[in-house]
Amino acid sequence: MPAEPACSPLPAHVAIVMDGNGRWARQRHLPRIAGHRQGVDALRQCMRACVRRGVGVLTVFAFSSENWRRPVPEVNGLMDLMGKALVREVAELQKNAIRLYVVGDRARLSARLQDGLRRAEAGTAGGERMIFNVCFNYGGRWDIAQAAARVAASGQDMTEAALGRALALAHVPDPDLLIRTGGEQRISNFLLWQSAYSELYFTDTLWPDFDDAALDGALAAYAARERRFGRTSEQLAPPPQAQGAAAC
Repeated sequence: MPAEPACSPLPAHVAIVMDGNGRWARQRHLPRIAGHRQGVDALRQCMRACVRRGVGVLTVFAFSSENWRRPVPEVNGLMDLMGKALVREVAELQKNAIRLYVVGDRARLSARLQDGLRRAEAGTAGGERMIFNVCFNYGGRWDIAQAAARVAASGQDMTEAALGRALALAHVPDPDLLIRTGGEQRISNFLLWQSAYSELYFTDTLWPDFDDAALDGALAAYAARERRFGRTSEQLAPPPQAQGAAAC
């Protein structure tokens, strides 16, 4: 179920489709993997910015279940980049009290990468300042299907609540704000269930260029929106005598 409207204009959970790495590289006559490397740097900066601003959960789409269709050298480069980033970034996550979850189907990943994911998650398990979800080999349809299979296997009734508890992101609330960079205006099989009531924000900025100012622009757009969750504006407005007390 969606969360109740919050007084704070800051989203508790921000999700991002990090799109545009390949085009960023192509504009500079560089190989696509160079764009992905620059995208890792942009993600590091975004993660730090979210911590500074008080965002409680950051979820990013790092590799979709459809990305296996890309050229083999690019896929291999992404797998190598993921493995190296895990080793390099764990200390940063620990320093900032950020807990890492890697969300997705790990069966197709190499044993070495799977071991690296487990080690990185275990090494950050004490983080309490922010939860950082990296969706890797993830797809929204896969997530719903695996949740349904888990509910069926458990013998529970197939209810919304039961499915919600079985989803891969059941450890965090649904995203308040879903950002997509790179100019495309679709969610591309990302958090299909969880984004039912998310505010969507699309920007032409390519992911490697998504800096603090771009994040602040997305947060400002979110703060200006009215989240009704099926209600009317009048239902959300406090009574006149309570407006002063209800002000954020």
